Amino acid sequence: MNSGGKRERPRFWIGVASRQHVLLGVSGGFAQLCHGKAQPLKRMAKGDWIVYYSPQEVLGEKRPCQRFTALGEVVGDRVYQVEMSPGFEPFRRDIRYQPIQETAIRPVLDQLAFTKHRRHWGYVFRFGHLQIAEADFHLIAESMSELN
Repeated sequence: MNSGGKRERPRFWIGVASRQHVLLGVSGGFAQLCHGKAQPLKRMAKGDWIVYYSPQEVLGEKRPCQRFTALGEVVGDRVYQVEMSPGFEPFRRDIRYQPIQETAIRPVLDQLAFTKHRRHWGYVFRFGHLQIAEADFHLIAESMSELN
């Protein structure tokens, strides 16, 4: 860390949410993880990057998505709470989302360190938030480039 307390190098994360929920976050410029828990958001810092993986189109429905659906940079310094409905006040963090093209995970499974040669590759997403290597982030980001 430098004298200001900020890390010199960003970290890279995957958030897991239905495509429908990811698109709500993109339109609002925020990340919300693990059903609104604060701790996953507190692990991230301004300047970090997040990619969303969506296993399904809509939470609770069986229609699969299995795509990377958003990519953005953490821009806010704080984790904050909002009231979405009575009794549900999830935590959020501000994100500057990039224009991307959603991309299927299957073509890159054997190239990503966290899924390579794994028969049950979806198991890594079970906690809803994970840190990934910079090389994996860049591979995903390249696959999401609008230049595809």
